[in-house]
Amino acid sequence: MGPMGRITLGIFCGLGFGLLDAILMLPMPFPNKQVAITGAFLDRFAIGFLICVVDLPWPGWCVGLIVALLISLPSAAITKAYAPILGMGAVGGIVIGIIRAKFGH
Repeated sequence: MGPMGRITLGIFCGLGFGLLDAILMLPMPFPNKQVAITGAFLDRFAIGFLICVVDLPWPGWCVGLIVALLISLPSAAITKAYAPILGMGAVGGIVIGIIRAKFGH
């Protein structure tokens, strides 16, 4: 894969992370599953997109981690599911940050 614009990369990373998280949530029970999965998809899409388009003077993995934790924190606080939401956000953020550093030009 050659160099890719950051906006395009952000859209791909956001869609990928959002879909992955939605798929992982499918077997879980929720009072309103459609709302829960839609909210999670949108959070994860925002993480993937923003990591790729922000311009911070840190290594890609660090940008990914910080952005992912900042975006994940409100959902974690509302649901009180801190470990899974922040953990998945942190891992996904670091991975996307590394992808951004390698492919986002």
